[in-house]
Amino acid sequence: MARVALYTHPVAQLHGRPSPAGPPLPHPEQPDRIASVLTALSAPAFDALDRLQAPLADIAKIKKYHDPAYVDQATAPLDDGSIDQLDADTHRTIASAEAARRAVGAACDAVKRVIANQIDRAFIAMRPPGHHAEHNRAMGFCLFGTVAIAAQEALASEGIERVAIVDFDVHHGNGTQELLWNQPNALVITSQQMPLWPGTGERTERGAHDQIINIPLPPGSNGEAMREAYKDEVFPALEKFKPDLLLISAGFDAHVADPLAGLNWTTEDYVWVTRRLVALAEKLCHGRVVSCLEGGYDLAALSEATAAHVHCLMSE
Repeated sequence: MARVALYTHPVAQLHGRPSPAGPPLPHPEQPDRIASVLTALSAPAFDALDRLQAPLADIAKIKKYHDPAYVDQATAPLDDGSIDQLDADTHRTIASAEAARRAVGAACDAVKRVIANQIDRAFIAMRPPGHHAEHNRAMGFCLFGTVAIAAQEALASEGIERVAIVDFDVHHGNGTQELLWNQPNALVITSQQMPLWPGTGERTERGAHDQIINIPLPPGSNGEAMREAYKDEVFPALEKFKPDLLLISAGFDAHVADPLAGLNWTTEDYVWVTRRLVALAEKLCHGRVVSCLEGGYDLAALSEATAAHVHCLMSE
């Protein structure tokens, strides 16, 4: 069985609550998402997980990759009970800055431990998610580009020359794409429903070094269409790139039960894709995988699919 770390922190369930002891705002990216995931991962099948507290990322580290003025705005103190509406979909409450910083800190710490062979793989159960956050703005429930920052930190590590990211969230990871647009040593592969918000993710968006691969999937398509796309495009691209580390933006909102989109994947489809990504990681990069929770808004589907995903990280 692989050595897998689970990173989380209680503050992940406070983001979105104007007062820590009060109710959350009505929003699909709700605190109960983490509660449902952690409940699923408390089953005996997951006793072998190395459960770690998500550390707090230094603000200076985040400013290396995001506009410093934006980082100052996103981390400015808030009064108890106040709400800072950053865009139509994205808000901050009193604990949001800490939660977002700990999401980044967890991803970076997991990368460090995987590279040092202290663990084999990791899953980051934190919120807010990160793959929509751009260089100088919050977007789509996201404050900081968690996976993109972790990729850049990995590339600064000894022995890591190439990092691959696979994003299977139903929405295009526009922030990850933007933050890594000019990074030749980061392969970014995203599959997403199109048309769908945020409207990016066309095949013509290839990155400054032809290192970005977008795979649009039509509304109503199912896991079979996904499997064909991954067999035809994703897996061959990873084989060709030969990464030293694989990062996953693990969004579970392509599930047939999810209310925010229109793909028809099942939990078994997440098992299929995770198993094959782990097998490729074993072949290409000593099994090094760090997976970060992104979307997934039906709580029952989210908990079931996340548990299946983490079980594959542990057992494959």
